[in-house]
Amino acid sequence: MSERHFVIVGYDAAELLDIACVVSTLECANWYGAAPYYKVRLVTPGGRPIECNPTVTLHAGETLERVTGPIDTLLVSGGIGSQDAAANRLVLAHVRRLARESRRVGSVCTGTWILAAAGLLDGRRATTHWRWADELAARHPEVHVDPDPIFVQDGNVYTSAGVTSALDLTLALIEEDNGADLARLVARQQVTYLQRPGNQAQMSMFTAAPPPSNSLIKRVVDYITGHPDADLTAATLAADAGVSERHLTRLFLKHLGQTPGKFVRLARTEAAAHLLTSTSLPMAAVAARCGFGTAETLRQAFVDCYGVPPSHYRLTQSRTTPQAATGSST
Repeated sequence: MSERHFVIVGYDAAELLDIACVVSTLECANWYGAAPYYKVRLVTPGGRPIECNPTVTLHAGETLERVTGPIDTLLVSGGIGSQDAAANRLVLAHVRRLARESRRVGSVCTGTWILAAAGLLDGRRATTHWRWADELAARHPEVHVDPDPIFVQDGNVYTSAGVTSALDLTLALIEEDNGADLARLVARQQVTYLQRPGNQAQMSMFTAAPPPSNSLIKRVVDYITGHPDADLTAATLAADAGVSERHLTRLFLKHLGQTPGKFVRLARTEAAAHLLTSTSLPMAAVAARCGFGTAETLRQAFVDCYGVPPSHYRLTQSRTTPQAATGSST
C-alpha cells in the first residue's frame, strides 16, 4: 500500500489538541479509504515522551534527530512550550532539514514561532493564534503575519490559528489530497459543525467575546443577533434603545471596537453562513431571512467577509443538498 508520510513534531508542553486533532482526522481519512494511506508519525527531540500538561504524557514514535525523508507533510505543533522550542538550535536545525525533504510544511497555532525562527516563513504570509499574532509580527518582521484567517497557505507552507484550527487545516489537506467528498465525510464523522474555509475569521462574533459589560449595548447586540431580518439601521437601534445615534455609535466603538452598521453587517453575514450550511433554502430566501434586500447584496457582503461567494461556500461546506439558488452568479 502506498503511503503519505505525515510527520508531526512535538516537544515538552506542546498542546495536546494540536496533535490529537491532526492524528484523529488523518486516521479517520484512512478509515474511509484515503489513497495513498496516511502514515502518521509523532517525533520528539531525543524520542523522549513529552508532557502536554500535568496529567497527560505522550510517547513519541520516533526521534526527531533520526527521521529522514522523503516526507509528504511536516507539521509542527503549537503549545506553551513553542517559544522554548523556537529557541532550541537543535530543534530548529532538524526542522529546517526535514522541511527540505518534505513536499509541504505546516504548523498549528504557535508552532508558527518555530517555523519563523527556522527561517521557513521569511517573505511569506502566515497566521497564528490571534493572541500571539502581534508579538510574532514584532519579533519576525520578515514574516507577513495575518491574525485573521483560520489557516493560510503560501506556496507549500501552511500555518494555522489556535488549537482546533488544526482540524480545519487537516481537513483542507485531506481535500487537497483526496477531494472534497472525502473531506466532507471525515468532517461529518468528526462531528464538526462544518468544514470552515481558511479565510474565515478566527473569531466568530457569536463566540469571540463575552457579552458587553454595558447593559444597553448587550440588549442591542442580543436584539441584532436574534433578529437579523429586522430594521437594524443605527437610527432605529438608537431610538429603540432611547439614546442618540451618535451616543450609540460611541458605545459600540468603546465596547465592541466597531460601528453599529459594521456589527449588523457581520452578524447578518454570519447568520447567512449558518443557514447556507444547515438548510436547503434558496439563496433569495437566505438573503431575506438575514436582512439582505437581495441575493446580490448577500453575495457582496459574503465575499467581503469570507472571500468566496455564498454559492461556493454552500457547495463546499453544506451538510444538506441545496435547492436551486436564485441567480447563477450568487
